[in-house]
Amino acid sequence: MSWPAASTGPRKRRPWRARPAAVAGFLATLAAGAAQPQQLIANLDVSPQALTKNEARLYFAMHLVRWPDKRPVRVFVLPDKHDLHIAFCQHVLEFFPYQLRTGWDRQVFTGTGQAPTVVANESELIQRVATTPGAIGYASSAPANPNIRSLEVR
Repeated sequence: MSWPAASTGPRKRRPWRARPAAVAGFLATLAAGAAQPQQLIANLDVSPQALTKNEARLYFAMHLVRWPDKRPVRVFVLPDKHDLHIAFCQHVLEFFPYQLRTGWDRQVFTGTGQAPTVVANESELIQRVATTPGAIGYASSAPANPNIRSLEVR
């Protein structure tokens, strides 16, 4: 029985090079995400005109469940893998979607809270926010609906 011959030198490694098409696609994705600002929206009867970034995080994390006038908050979101949900979480809340999901699941499974209502698409989210008192959500741009107001995030 003979053993295979051992290699006499180090393997040649090719240096890593970025492919121009891949880099261009990545930059286009970044530019598209930056060009489409996400808008925090609420039902017309919601009293605050603006929220701090921390307040927005607390409402969407389901830690604040009442508005300042003591009415309940109803949060509507898109599915975790939806592009608008990912962009909203990262650019407005400065969270990753999995961080929100982990907090919601912990509250549901321990019985200390509930998760927001997940809707199928952006048009349904806008319709539900418009028809639900105390509702909050987000959209890719400010909708032209008289029952919805845009909230500024400071």
